[in-house]
Amino acid sequence: MKLSVFSVLYKDKPLADVLDILSSKGIAHVEVGAGGFIGKDHCDPSALLKDKKARTAFTDLFKSRNMHISCLSCHGNPLHPQKHLAQMYNADIQNAIDLASLLKVPRIVTFSGCPGDSDDAKYPNWPVSPFPEDFQVLSQWQWDKKLIPYWTDMGKYAEDKGVKIAMEMHGGYSVHSPYTAIRMRKATGSKAIGANLDPSHMWWQGIDPSQAARYLGQEDCLYYFHAKDAMIDKNYVSYYGVTDMQSFSQTYGRGWQFRTVGFGHSLKEWADIMSALRAAGYDDVVSIEHEDGYMSVDEGLTKAIDNLNRVVMTQPASSPKAFSPDDRFI
Repeated sequence: MKLSVFSVLYKDKPLADVLDILSSKGIAHVEVGAGGFIGKDHCDPSALLKDKKARTAFTDLFKSRNMHISCLSCHGNPLHPQKHLAQMYNADIQNAIDLASLLKVPRIVTFSGCPGDSDDAKYPNWPVSPFPEDFQVLSQWQWDKKLIPYWTDMGKYAEDKGVKIAMEMHGGYSVHSPYTAIRMRKATGSKAIGANLDPSHMWWQGIDPSQAARYLGQEDCLYYFHAKDAMIDKNYVSYYGVTDMQSFSQTYGRGWQFRTVGFGHSLKEWADIMSALRAAGYDDVVSIEHEDGYMSVDEGLTKAIDNLNRVVMTQPASSPKAFSPDDRFI
């Protein structure tokens, strides 16, 4: 496994400065923000696709430091019911795929999106309860009429370009759990479509990240991993619930908060996740994402690197010995 860092941690700094900071911390792989909600401060695919000289200068920033691009990220909602927004996010995803293909970057990370409740809707509608039955009707309509047609086409587009799409399972979007990620893979029939597993989004939903890795691995659709922790405050969860609608800027007093690795769950739990990833066949990038309101970016990143270095397995596994029934008596 290889440690990576999501460049948007330092989105206010030039990319060259960001790479120098990360290199000084022993990081050789970088997840680059390339559109959607996270912006294009470090990478504007539409501009780089048009300008070979700019594209060469971009890649030279990494080559000169012996660093690699682990993925291009363009988190957005390409199924937003407001068409101008959907078109913008769709263009970001398509441009990111095109640039990834050109640069031989293996994947992009994005969201599945979430449609509205009708063709006339203005805002996304995320049904999370089977009752009243209206929500079941709505969910089925969203999948049949919006999600599956869109991602079938985009999956084919990415497959033709040799790029994988790792959908981040995130609350508020139609793909938010192992089940919905696997459902998307099966419904579209596209091997280009898989999942980005971020434990923080699993924990607050009550999902065990290690089990999530196993489910995804069984379907061969675990394509990326975000290293971010979450702290669950049982006192506030008992008041607000896990679907706490308070702003993330409300650092103290929420039912749950994003934390840096090791500050929400023990390193033993993180070690279990790393073991589950390896058992699931994932031996790729572990990309640090910082959204911890309790500490600075520099401190949060440093602690995440230190903690992950204690649990990430960087060498190939020894050849496992085949189990024999007689082994139980040894």
